[in-house]
Amino acid sequence: MDVPATGPLSGPAGEQEPRTRDGSLRALRARWRTASLAAGWRFPSDWALPEVDAVCAAVMRHGPAGAETALAGLGRARAAAGAGLGETLSDLAALHAVLADPDSVDGFVSPDVDATPARLLRVTALAWADVATDQLVHTEVTDPLTGLPSAAYLRTRLGEVYRGGSGDDHVLLVVGLDLATVSGWPRLTGMILVADAVRSVFDTGESYATLGPSVVAALCRRDDRLASRGVALRRALNDRLSVDAQLREVNQPRVSAVRLPTTHERACDLLVDLGRG
Repeated sequence: MDVPATGPLSGPAGEQEPRTRDGSLRALRARWRTASLAAGWRFPSDWALPEVDAVCAAVMRHGPAGAETALAGLGRARAAAGAGLGETLSDLAALHAVLADPDSVDGFVSPDVDATPARLLRVTALAWADVATDQLVHTEVTDPLTGLPSAAYLRTRLGEVYRGGSGDDHVLLVVGLDLATVSGWPRLTGMILVADAVRSVFDTGESYATLGPSVVAALCRRDDRLASRGVALRRALNDRLSVDAQLREVNQPRVSAVRLPTTHERACDLLVDLGRG
């Protein structure tokens, strides 16, 4: 039975070592993919990347602790391919579960993000966030943490809405996260996850922005899709925030629909008030 190794593989003859190593690598890769798909990877066709093989090779040679550089590369590749942070970390948890249970040769394990070493989560998440932020460099102004446009961008978009006379046709969907009791890395993670959830739900041309340290808003049309999108946003937020034990313990994110005032000037004042949150 082929199982992951933490050091160099050796066989009865030197010429058999590459074949044994390649077979074990393929077995690890197949088990990881099976576990990741079972954990909810949404698009099976885009799971395989060259960086997946790099991670497998690093794990085979050095063990999970020696695969940080490869995992950072995979985190960047996942972000560049459009995978969300929650999905990326679930994929990492699937790998960890497979390595923790080498007897489960079919890959049917129970991935648990909370059981994944925090250092590996941090390395992967930071690499993912680096690329996710870089992908938004063409927006007017971006928040360095979440990669979302800042309130200045949303003020500009509101100006276009009011000049077009469609203020009454729009609403702000506002997400607030109470991070008063959270510090350090989990606090930063919370807003990165909120931003990822907003991007995943509002992906058809809506404008969104970071209004403050713990507030994000999306400018949406008031139509029959608004309620369902609010529900989808709550679900996306809960799914992502549940990956961190500290974030699960904070109050549930506040999601509210806020009507726009009658003038652009008052709308800009509203953004300030919402950002203080």
